[in-house]
Amino acid sequence: MAVSPSFISVVAKQLRVYQWVKNLLLFVPVALAHRITDLNALILCCLGFVAFSCTASAVYILNDIVDLEHDRAHPRKRGRPLAAGHLSVRTALIILVVLLLVAAYVAYVHMPIAFAMWLGLYAIVTTTYSFALKRLVLVDVIALAGLYSLRMAAGGAAADVPVSTWLLGFSLFLFMSLAFLKRYTELLDTIERDGRTVSGRGYHAGDASFVLVAGASLGFVAVLVFTLYVNGPQVQSLYTRPYMMWLIAPCLVYWLSHLWLTATRGGMHDDPIVFAARDPASWVVGATIASIAIAAAL
Repeated sequence: MAVSPSFISVVAKQLRVYQWVKNLLLFVPVALAHRITDLNALILCCLGFVAFSCTASAVYILNDIVDLEHDRAHPRKRGRPLAAGHLSVRTALIILVVLLLVAAYVAYVHMPIAFAMWLGLYAIVTTTYSFALKRLVLVDVIALAGLYSLRMAAGGAAADVPVSTWLLGFSLFLFMSLAFLKRYTELLDTIERDGRTVSGRGYHAGDASFVLVAGASLGFVAVLVFTLYVNGPQVQSLYTRPYMMWLIAPCLVYWLSHLWLTATRGGMHDDPIVFAARDPASWVVGATIASIAIAAAL
């Protein structure tokens, strides 16, 4: 006899709790400004994390309600709570409203107005992406990358930390690479199932080679932007041994190459950020980069 999943586990799955890892990007400006010991800044970033996570989950619910019939016919998405019938549309709508109320309360009562504006923009863009932009070839990649960079801008606004244009440039190229990686993984899955187009997207199976080249290239452009940043005055003032920051560049090259090689071998999760959060090699690279940055600052 099949055991029905508990309500809490169903809700957690519907909220895509594992996707909240992306909102850790809010803490990046604080870390790079060497204010990681600033308790007030960390508390504000934590509140921002809650607001962004609630907003993101609300959009996921709305998207799943709209795509309900499509998800039921999809080989992987049919296991989602709404598509599988484990959660009713009425209950999902109630959860959606509660999430938006929590996000609004946090943003407009406890956070700076600049953060609230970034959160509002995030809600608009991510909703527009879910219903329209994700179907537009290339526009979808730029939108995804913009949403990642937007999180960092919001983190800076929450903690009142200036966000470097170098950081925004680096993140834009890096996340465009990861967005292309996501599309490349979807294309490989489509080709494996003898499909011609990615369902719900504007990409065709023949686009795989272009997506591979464009995505990998953008990743290495991000590394180039990082090396230019290392030579800048901001690094010279923040780090005691700024020359050590150069060691981060080969780590980034290795990590990006690792992700793309994994994808070409068919081992990539459909969301590269989630894959990286579970990937031992990514953890090692992350720890190495953190160690280098700390050593450079001491």
